Amino acid sequence: MIDHNEPLEWWKTGVVYQVYPRSFQDTTGNGIGDLNGITERLGYLADTLGVDAIWISPFYPSPMADFGYDVSDYTNVHPMFGTLDDFDRLVAEAHHRGLRVIIDWVPNHTSDQHPWFIESRSSLRNSKRDWYVWRDSNPDGSLPNNWQSEFGGPAWTYDDRTGQWYLHSFLAEQPDLNWRNPEVTAAMFDTVRFWLDRDVDGFRIDVAHYVMKDPALTDNPTAADPDGMAHFKPMGPFNAWEHVHDRGHPDVHLVYRDLRTILDEYGDRFSIGEIHIFDWDEWAAYYGNDDELHMPFNFSLIWAGWNAAIIRKRIESLEAAVPPHGWPNYVLGNHDEQRLATRYGPENARAAAVLLLTLRGQPTLYYGDELALREANVPPESQQDPWGIRVPGMSRDGCRTPMPWTPGAGHGFTEPDVEPWLAFGEDAETRNVERQLGDAGSTLNLIRQLLALRRRRSSLHRGTIAFLDEVPNDVLAFVRQAEGEQTMVPVSYTHLRAHET
Repeated sequence: MIDHNEPLEWWKTGVVYQVYPRSFQDTTGNGIGDLNGITERLGYLADTLGVDAIWISPFYPSPMADFGYDVSDYTNVHPMFGTLDDFDRLVAEAHHRGLRVIIDWVPNHTSDQHPWFIESRSSLRNSKRDWYVWRDSNPDGSLPNNWQSEFGGPAWTYDDRTGQWYLHSFLAEQPDLNWRNPEVTAAMFDTVRFWLDRDVDGFRIDVAHYVMKDPALTDNPTAADPDGMAHFKPMGPFNAWEHVHDRGHPDVHLVYRDLRTILDEYGDRFSIGEIHIFDWDEWAAYYGNDDELHMPFNFSLIWAGWNAAIIRKRIESLEAAVPPHGWPNYVLGNHDEQRLATRYGPENARAAAVLLLTLRGQPTLYYGDELALREANVPPESQQDPWGIRVPGMSRDGCRTPMPWTPGAGHGFTEPDVEPWLAFGEDAETRNVERQLGDAGSTLNLIRQLLALRRRRSSLHRGTIAFLDEVPNDVLAFVRQAEGEQTMVPVSYTHLRAHET
C-alpha cells in the first residue's frame, strides 16, 4: 500500500510529454525539427502547458530507413538534429526549468550501416559475426524459420557475400542484435552509461520485449485468431502467427535486471519499456520484484474504442495486474498510432484528455494531442513511413505531421517559404497553439487546467481510485482519494465534469 505521507519519485507523480523531434520545431530552415527547436519551446512545455518531463524520440545518427529507429551510432547526434553540445544545452535548460529528460534507447536492432554490422557481415570469421543473429538455410534451402517482420514479409534476409541469413524483426535495414553475446550486452550498456553521464533522467526502451528470443529459433505456431489481436490494431499477415518464440523469452528479464542495476547506480533515473503484450501477468512480469523496468508501457486504452464499459474493464484489469511495488501508466497516443482525436472522434477528444490526466498512474501526452490534432491525410505518393509503403494501411505519417504553433505559412514550425518534411494537417490554420491559447474553451486550455489541477490536488497525482457503479451506461465515473481529499471524475461521450470535495 502507498503511504500517502511519503514523498513519491518524480516519475510517479509527473506527466510526460512525447516530442517527435522531426516535427516539433525547425530552427535551421530545412523543414525538419531539431534539438535547438525543442530547447526553444521549453517555455511552452514547462510554463504554458505545465508538464513535468519530456520524452524525445531518436535523434541519433541514422540512415533514416525507419526515421531514427535504425541507429548507426548510439553515442552521438545526427547532424540534421544538431550536435552533442546542443543536446547538453537542451538537458541543462530543461533541468533549469524543472523538466526531466527521457530519451529513446533502441536495444533490439541497429542500422545495417552501423560499424558493428558492417564488420559482422564482412566475413564468417569476423570477431563481430556473433553480435547479430546469423543462420544457414534449412537443408531444403528454405529460411531458418517462419518468423515474420512486423513491417511485412519474412524476418530473414540473405547475405550473398557470406551465404547466410540475418534476422531482422523489422526492416531488413534493422538487423537484430544478439543479446546472448556478452560483448553485445557490455557494449549496449556502455551506451546507456554514456547518456546517463550526460544527465538524462531516463529511457524509453524501444520494443523492449524483443531483445531475447528463443535460442533454438523455434517456428511460431499459427494464430488461433488470424484476423487480429483482440486488444490491438490489426497488423495484416503478421497476425497470422502467435508470436511466442520471436520475442519475450524469459531470459529478457535478466537483461532488465542488469539495466536496473546500472540505473540505480546513477540515482533517481527511470525506465519504461515499449511492450506490446496482452497477457496481463506476462506484462506485469517486467516490473520484476522492483528490480527490472520501472514500468512497462500500458497500451490497453489506445485501441479500446470509446466505450465506458470496455475502458473500465481495461483499467480494472491493469489495476489488478500491477504489483504492490509497481505504478500504473496510461497513454492514448504516440508516434505509431492514429491520432487520438481521429481514433476516438473529435467530439470525445476533450473527455479523453480528462481520462488520461485523472486516472491513477503516470500519463504520457503525445505532442499535438493537447490541440486535439486530427490524423492527417497523407496521399500515397507523399507517404514516407516504410511500414505504410510496405503494408498498405499501416502508414504512421498521419500522426507525425509538424506541430502547428501559429496561423499562416510555416505555422511557426519553419520559415514561411520552406516546405516541411511532411505536410501540415488540414486544420493547422485554425487548430494551432496561438489560436487555442486565445480561446478559453479550447482543448489546449482544458489540458492546461487539468495539469494545474492534477499538480495541485494530491488525490489526482497519488491517490487511490474507486469506480462508481450507479451511473448511466455511457458514463465512466471514479473517485480519486488521498489525505482526506477526494476528486470525483465522471467522463462520458460528449461531456465531462470534475468535482472537488
